[in-house]
Amino acid sequence: MESALEQITESYQNVFILSDATGETAEKMVMAALSQFTNREIRLKRFSHIRTKNSVYEVLDEALNQQALVIYTTVNRQMSRMIHDECSSLGLPSLDLITPLLMQLSEFIGRVPGETPDLLHGVDDAYFKRVEALEFTIKHDDGQDVRHLEKADIVLTGISRTSKTPLSVYLAHRGWKVANVPLVKGVEPPSELFAVDPSRVVGLTIDPQRLGELRAARLRNLGQDSKLAYADYEEILEELNFSKKLFRRNSWTILDVTGKAVEETANEVLVKLKLK
Repeated sequence: MESALEQITESYQNVFILSDATGETAEKMVMAALSQFTNREIRLKRFSHIRTKNSVYEVLDEALNQQALVIYTTVNRQMSRMIHDECSSLGLPSLDLITPLLMQLSEFIGRVPGETPDLLHGVDDAYFKRVEALEFTIKHDDGQDVRHLEKADIVLTGISRTSKTPLSVYLAHRGWKVANVPLVKGVEPPSELFAVDPSRVVGLTIDPQRLGELRAARLRNLGQDSKLAYADYEEILEELNFSKKLFRRNSWTILDVTGKAVEETANEVLVKLKLK
């Protein structure tokens, strides 16, 4: 048996989304449902911050003209009832996304729901900001894409095994867009790195002895000789000196990650860059 939403959307090309907040959550829910109707051309139109009778009348007049399906989310019960009644009188199909949920939760929790718009949107903003940041960070991990470094909130750089990737991912989960660019002694860093605002770049360094241990362990895990130049102490010293000179020459923030948990290092990054 088809759901109410399936039955309605089969007959209409226009879907209006009304919300007393931004309507972003409702739009994403509708888009998720409409993904099941790939053979239908559906046009969505979102109306945000609909909180007065006049604004409802204006939107529903347009909906009537376009014979649209009206989907609405408003935490004010009187406004929800009004939209429902108006749609019924106009013969417009409608669907209330939030009132049934609020009522069910109210019965379960034993408390009357508040009627404050935008509370849910605040949570959604944080969630979608984290998702966007994580997508950006993954795309810009390990110098994979340096074309848009200027769009990063934070740019991390350093030689191999200085915790660039785990630190980037942790910060991304906090909502920061992070790019990281590896440094290799004898190889010129990408020019895009030098075009970034120095106040957003952090150069990572580490104790050479500890770095040698990390690199040797990595080689063993890869089934390779742990005595290769990659894990050689003198070679590591040269790499670290090369990177530190680069950091100082470009006035980048320098951060030593030796013996620190990623959470601690991330906090230092935010403090040093005055993002916290």
